Amino acid sequence: MKLIPTIIQDAITREVYMLGFMNDKALALTKQTGYVHFWSRKRKKLWKKGEISGNTLLVKKIDVDCDNDTFLIQVKLLGTVVCHTGKRTCFASN
Repeated sequence: MKLIPTIIQDAITREVYMLGFMNDKALALTKQTGYVHFWSRKRKKLWKKGEISGNTLLVKKIDVDCDNDTFLIQVKLLGTVVCHTGKRTCFASN
């Protein structure tokens, strides 16, 4: 199974929220539903970001890099945090 690194960024502020991994099924679900889905390497299954926390990511734009091996998805955060640690982003030091 090919996994593609996927950067999640706020569509307005350009704040980087997180990095996840998508396979073909996750990308198809993301396009079909308008909400970000990933492949969980730990749980070995598809998951919708925010399915438990309620902090979902509404897709605004999907881009692929020049090598066609990384996605950049710009989103609107529907909630308050993205990171499972309770921080707004996975890259926040606060």
